[in-house]
Amino acid sequence: MKLYYIKKSVIINLLAVFVLAFISILYTNYGVPPVISTLLNINMQLPIYSVDIPDKRVAISFDASWGSDKTERLLQILKDKNVKATFFLTGLWIDKYPDLVKKIYEEGHDVENHSNTHPHMTQLSDLEMTNEIKACEEKLVKITGQKPYLFRPPYGDYNDKVIETAKSLGYYTIQWDVDSLDWRGLDTEAIINRVLPNVKKGSIILFHNNGQFTPEAIPYIIDKLKENGYQIVPISQLIYKENYYIDHEGRQHKKQ
Repeated sequence: MKLYYIKKSVIINLLAVFVLAFISILYTNYGVPPVISTLLNINMQLPIYSVDIPDKRVAISFDASWGSDKTERLLQILKDKNVKATFFLTGLWIDKYPDLVKKIYEEGHDVENHSNTHPHMTQLSDLEMTNEIKACEEKLVKITGQKPYLFRPPYGDYNDKVIETAKSLGYYTIQWDVDSLDWRGLDTEAIINRVLPNVKKGSIILFHNNGQFTPEAIPYIIDKLKENGYQIVPISQLIYKENYYIDHEGRQHKKQ
């Protein structure tokens, strides 16, 4: 009997380690998924993952923290398809490609805050969080003349303090509910198959400006979304700015 209980405890401990490791991987790569927070009964603030809207609007977003080789091509595709998107830019990327930042803005896309140096925000002090957001903001304002008000934490890494800090600086914290995983080097078909089946009204779709096959996948995805009756808008035209609440899945709702 004693041997049985030892083995059982070992198994339980191993399962606990596995579960914690799994959650850690999710957290590191995608932030805390709302479903995990719910299952673990974590009472935490959530960013906006998607929006509950009556019409078929969705938003396409691009995170930019490395490289620019494919950005011009993406901008041309968006222009040809008459689509406005949202670009979350880091300060380091802005420093390297100020002309591209200006072009993105002048072509009518949302130009928003993705931190200054792309750190894990939850590992920073309150002051460091503020400095990361403000430094990127100042660089964007210098180029565009307009203060950003959408913030996407690098790696999707957030906690209550990150959301509270961003809010105190005038930002809505934005995640996504459809992830292309284009940064992993998925091929065109794999990106398409990850995105299209998961889109719904109010979805926020995540891409990266320098994903290897993103320019090949984007035209088909845009065409299919339009064929299915979706209007593609910047995130600024998707979210509610006031009188809203965010449910346990990170879906933003307008208060009745």
